[in-house]
Amino acid sequence: MVQEKILVIQTAFPGDAILTLPLIEELFKKFNSPLIDVICTPLTQQIFDASEFVNKSIALDKRGKHKSLVEMTRFALKIRNSKYSKIVSPHRSFRTSYIVMLSGVKDSTGFDVSSCSFVYKFKKRYGFDYHEVQRNLSLIDEFYVEGDNWKILPKISSDEKISEKAAGEIIEKGKRGVVAIAPGSVWETKKYPQKYFSEIACNLKKENYSVVLIGGKEDFELNEEIKSECSSNIFNLAGSLKIVESINFLRKCSLLICNDSAPTHMGMIADIPVLTLYCSTVSRFGFYPYNNKSEYLSFDDLECKPCGIHGRTECPLKTFDCGWKLTPEIILNKAYEMLNR
Repeated sequence: MVQEKILVIQTAFPGDAILTLPLIEELFKKFNSPLIDVICTPLTQQIFDASEFVNKSIALDKRGKHKSLVEMTRFALKIRNSKYSKIVSPHRSFRTSYIVMLSGVKDSTGFDVSSCSFVYKFKKRYGFDYHEVQRNLSLIDEFYVEGDNWKILPKISSDEKISEKAAGEIIEKGKRGVVAIAPGSVWETKKYPQKYFSEIACNLKKENYSVVLIGGKEDFELNEEIKSECSSNIFNLAGSLKIVESINFLRKCSLLICNDSAPTHMGMIADIPVLTLYCSTVSRFGFYPYNNKSEYLSFDDLECKPCGIHGRTECPLKTFDCGWKLTPEIILNKAYEMLNR
């Protein structure tokens, strides 16, 4: 029997990459241990490389080396030479469709809302009312549309040595446990107010929790400003851990509080309680945490909410009520409830 060789294309943000892992796992099971390669970004390569179901990750540097049409064409022709038997693409961009078109692969599946969706042999409905994992799995089979069949937690390999190295001193200082807070986001209107995050961090510290501020290097200054409000037992690890290292560190935490952003899904891989805060976006877009331990909070009594699918660079009304009206008291009450279960 000839082994299937499947290509998955996902060149979106880290959170989207994480939510593609259940699709890859189910492809691996459905097609009897095929070779599964993934086209992804240089940033998200580490996520796919940590999956036991991925044969190889292929970096598409769409903002650098492969930005031009000429380089994109060269990239696509290399993909063609790899002779894949199937392509499954949860990514919906023109760039992705261009690769599919030049790939020479006849058995291709994508969403009906994809740019130039005519290039796909099989087009599946993009369920706007589904969770993103559920949408991705529907590319394989409608079976995943019903009930909770889609609730497959993303998985990556774990390196406990990294976790212990990062967590040692922090865990020792947290008499009641460690709470991670991820205050950053690519989108400004997804960011819960800095002032409120500071209040939450300080309150948790007073209750003898160690508080760890995580994120990318771009979040370092934001985390430092939050940290400066609380002094001791607040740690800033922004930029010091890679994505997979951050996930392994989260396994040592009692709770993660974060925005509607990638850390939500990192916390799910770690399978810890995650409290996700929605400012300008809403849970029905399909990116909420779905492991049994997690919850989310949102102030939805606003005519202006949601103001966009991805968030914005600033509040269109200049009020940011979706953030300011979701007070620290609300967050802390829920956080302590989750911590005391």
